[in-house]
This record gives sequence, structure tokens and C-alpha cells, in this order.
Amino acid sequence: MLQTGNYSLVLLIQLTLLAYDLFVNSFSELLRGAPVIQLVLFIIQDIAILFSIIIIMLMMFNTYMFQVGLVSTLLSRFKDLLFFSILYLILSICFHCWVLNLRWLESNRFVWTDGLQALFVFQRTAAVLYYYYYKRTAECMGDPRFYEDSAWMRDVFARSRQ
Repeated sequence: MLQTGNYSLVLLIQLTLLAYDLFVNSFSELLRGAPVIQLVLFIIQDIAILFSIIIIMLMMFNTYMFQVGLVSTLLSRFKDLLFFSILYLILSICFHCWVLNLRWLESNRFVWTDGLQALFVFQRTAAVLYYYYYKRTAECMGDPRFYEDSAWMRDVFARSRQ
């Protein structure tokens, strides 16, 4: 069971990963003159997104809902987060590969193709939705109803059996 002290630490880690992701999305273009630094920032960003997904899934696996077999109810409740997390990770990896591929040898020249610009818009839009759903889910996972037996949980269980 997730206790208050543990939840605070996990939430701090999650918010730190989101802050790093936001930082890289905001300021990585300023470092286009140093492609190696940009590469390292992008790799750490992709790993941070992956760790964020793993942490939220571990929090879901730790709930009482998961332990009593209400996996489909839990996943359907947080399906938006799962969808946007995977989408954002895929779009981020594609964007990072494309940017570094175009700018690696000519880092001082401004290279911005139409396809790259479209991918940039989709990736940043997915980022906003990912931040919103992730933060909302991370805070929702602190609800004690997910970690103990209650009338609400019995009602959900009874509805899922019908």
C-alpha cells in the first residue's frame, strides 16, 4: 500500500521528470549549435518519459483495484493518460531523430522542413496533453479510495461483474 510519505516522494519524482521534460522542450532549440549536447538532452528526455510511464504503471499496479482484479476498470479510467503517454513518447523519439539527422553536420545552419515543422506541432500538442493527463493522474493516484476496501470499491466491483 502506498503510504503518505512514499506518495510524496513518488509525486516529487514524477513532477521532477515532468519539469525536466518541459525544460528540454522549451530550451533545446537554443543548443542547436552543439548537437552532442542536444543529443544527450534528447536521450535523457526520452528515458525520463519512459520512466514516467513506468512509475505511473507501478502506481496503478499497487492499487487495491488492481489487486482485486479490476484492471480493466482501472485502465479504462486512465486510458487517456496511457494513450497520450505512448503517443508523446513515439512523437518525441521521431522528432529527436529527425532534428538530429538534419542538423548534425550543419548545426549552425537553420534547417526547418515542412514535415519537421508539422511533427514539431504534433509533438508539442501531445506534450501539453501528456502533461495535463499525467499530472491529473498522478494526483488522482493519491486518493486513498484506490488503496483500501470501501463501499465505492464494492460498488465498482459489483458493476463490473454484471
